[in-house]
Amino acid sequence: MLYYALVFLVIALVAGVLGFGGIAGAATGIAQILFFLFLALLLISVIVGLVRRV
Repeated sequence: MLYYALVFLVIALVAGVLGFGGIAGAATGIAQILFFLFLALLLISVIVGLVRRV
């Protein structure tokens, strides 16, 4: 899942270098949203795993 966040980050970097500021901003925003979404899913799965052990 982290792969998609990294893909959008690379797209943002390439677009920024080539001068496409709008595309770079949008791709960076998507990468940020995906990163925090995956981080939340990771935390939820860790908490559920800990609760199941008890």
